[in-house]
Amino acid sequence: MADDSEKQVVVSNKQVIFKDYICRFPEESDMVITFPSPYTPGTVITGYGVGKVMESGHPEFRQGDLVWGMVGWEDYSVLKSADGVFKILSYYTGILGMPGVTAYAGFYEVCKPKKGDYVFVSAASGAVGQLVGQFAKLMGCYVVGSAGTQDKVELLKNKFGFDDAFNYKVEPDLNAALKRYFPQGIDIYFENVGGKMLDAVLLNMRIHGRIAVCGMISQYNRPQPQGIHNLMSIVYNRVRIEGFAVFDYYPQYSDFLDFILPHIREGKVKYVEDIVEGLENGPAALIGLFSGRNVGKQVVVVAPH
Repeated sequence: MADDSEKQVVVSNKQVIFKDYICRFPEESDMVITFPSPYTPGTVITGYGVGKVMESGHPEFRQGDLVWGMVGWEDYSVLKSADGVFKILSYYTGILGMPGVTAYAGFYEVCKPKKGDYVFVSAASGAVGQLVGQFAKLMGCYVVGSAGTQDKVELLKNKFGFDDAFNYKVEPDLNAALKRYFPQGIDIYFENVGGKMLDAVLLNMRIHGRIAVCGMISQYNRPQPQGIHNLMSIVYNRVRIEGFAVFDYYPQYSDFLDFILPHIREGKVKYVEDIVEGLENGPAALIGLFSGRNVGKQVVVVAPH
């Protein structure tokens, strides 16, 4: 029987993505991962990335293969297990990777959209939100997104095809803003923000509305979470709220590729990444995430080829 070292895969990292569970200025408590092993000070931060196989003792991977999976913020990673590592062609840090699967699963599997639904997406210019809005348009839905700058609002409308969008930071009353954009109410809310935005959305949900909870970024840095005051709206309008984790939907990855690849080839789905060159620029890019400076998925290019 071969020992574990014969099954290792050595990859040269091409791109590293910041994990969504690292927020604000990193603290020791932020540096905890569930696999391949608990993070301890002095070990390498990990994230989803694309790499090229340099050496392999695994039968499914050969030298020269491109793969995506969990790798380190480093030039080379030794992967002691092939679990969660996929052989790929390109573009797998974003639209064909975790963000794409998240948008696909959250919108189609959790929200169960129908043609003509009224759809609201918060943090809509992010890696997941920009795709959810485009998927909704493919379904024939009316879609509005919120973002934190006017430039992002214009991107949503002019590049991603949202019917409308607004800058939540300049809206004094989120409930009034949502009533302005959804006079007939909201059928589907793709939740990325939480807090005051969720509270306002609950007042504007239609009967039998659906809310897919992908994240609540407004709550991550708060010493105490904000309370939600409009929960009775869930009862009045029979609203279904469901949280989900993308890992549960990885078995459907081949179905996702069958869906997304034709749309990419035909130019029906667009994707924006925020790319910086060089691992040495990773810390600055990470800090930029916390101020909303990035548009789309933040990617660090470790090697230019």
